[in-house]
Amino acid sequence: MPSPILPISSNPSSSASAATTVVKARIDADPSATILISSKFDPEKAIPITPVLPRASSYNSTSNVNNNIVSFANNHQQRFLRTSSDSSLALLADETPRQSISREVGHVAAETFYLSGLCLKLLSYLGVGYRWITRFLALGCYAMLLMPGFIQVAFYYFFSRQVRRSIIYGEKPRNRLDLYLPKTSQGTKPVVAFITGGAWIIGYKAWGSLLGQQLSERDIIVACIDYRNFPQGTISDMVEDASQGISFICNNISEYGGDPNRIYLMGQSAGAHIAACTLVNQAIKETGEGDSVSWSVSQIKAYLGLSGGIVPAFSYSIMEGEDSLHQFSPEVLVQDSNVKPAVSLLPPVILFHGTADYSIPADASQNFADTLRRVGGKAESILYDGKTHTDLFLQDPMRGGRDEMFEDVVAIIHGEDEAALAKDAVAPPRRRLVPEFMLKLAHDVSPF
Repeated sequence: MPSPILPISSNPSSSASAATTVVKARIDADPSATILISSKFDPEKAIPITPVLPRASSYNSTSNVNNNIVSFANNHQQRFLRTSSDSSLALLADETPRQSISREVGHVAAETFYLSGLCLKLLSYLGVGYRWITRFLALGCYAMLLMPGFIQVAFYYFFSRQVRRSIIYGEKPRNRLDLYLPKTSQGTKPVVAFITGGAWIIGYKAWGSLLGQQLSERDIIVACIDYRNFPQGTISDMVEDASQGISFICNNISEYGGDPNRIYLMGQSAGAHIAACTLVNQAIKETGEGDSVSWSVSQIKAYLGLSGGIVPAFSYSIMEGEDSLHQFSPEVLVQDSNVKPAVSLLPPVILFHGTADYSIPADASQNFADTLRRVGGKAESILYDGKTHTDLFLQDPMRGGRDEMFEDVVAIIHGEDEAALAKDAVAPPRRRLVPEFMLKLAHDVSPF
């Protein structure tokens, strides 16, 4: 069956004998579709015209029509990717309340099924030994204790008008991101590009919903980037996805009210490791010759790493073999003399860690910060006494009120905005999501 043809017509010439030009171009977003451009051209009546395509796409005077059509198709695809999620939001606005609730409930069910599969996948890779069985049971108890908070955050994630879910940023599986927007739209907002953790196996963009909700209440846009997990992809794929997501944010966040000159990159646990790898690799690309880049490390105001580091146990396959671990260890990579020019391009690096974290010891952040300073980078580590791997990211935010790590992050982001700092000083305390006795029990039984 022939592929469908999408006509694009220009004004026909009055000359009946004029030649007809037909050019076809495939649209990547729909390989079965073809653009057909048909026009009649009379060379004697030709007049100079201004190119429709931007100068950047036609800078070479020897480029032919085919190049312009391919450029048009690529631009069409980018617009399609960028607007598909917003279009779905517009359709939601036309739905009746019953249809909207039915749609959201179906989405919740699908997400729950998907996340259950991720957890089972993690268990299959950890094995069924006594140690992992006890930790899995501890995880179940931990989740039950924090369930009141999880339910409230999930309700916000699925039903708040401030959340834009599953915006497409690329063509690969899991190339989606969630945006958390402040309620006020006055002025441009600082932006946090956040990469969630999950042991490189169960990472998911919704893990950042609590952080997204609470930072958006302080007039900060949060973009939670999803990425391929193992075995769907290895660390190279995760870094590639993270880079594409950051690129989308750098080039498109202004459409959502974000300030492209105030973008902060943040990651938690495995996400902190992926984000650091992405940042260092991007700096190396920018110091190379002929490497094309779609975003620059100069667009990142600072890198904020929370409880990050590499845990080699059960991760050799994820890191593409034991021999490749050094390639995906930012601490080792920046010590390479060939990488020294790239280190000078890196933004300030601030690493947060709890001293009671035994999943990824606080030494991982301290050593990385020390190494960066030794090779000429700007870095510091901030330690929180007695905090575990999850205290800083889950229990403390669910406790409500004010917690030190959250206030430190907000102070860094609003550091150059006196008006925002003044608002932060009088901001109401955050609402408690879980009773204190349940949070203390969760702290004690946490398997992380």
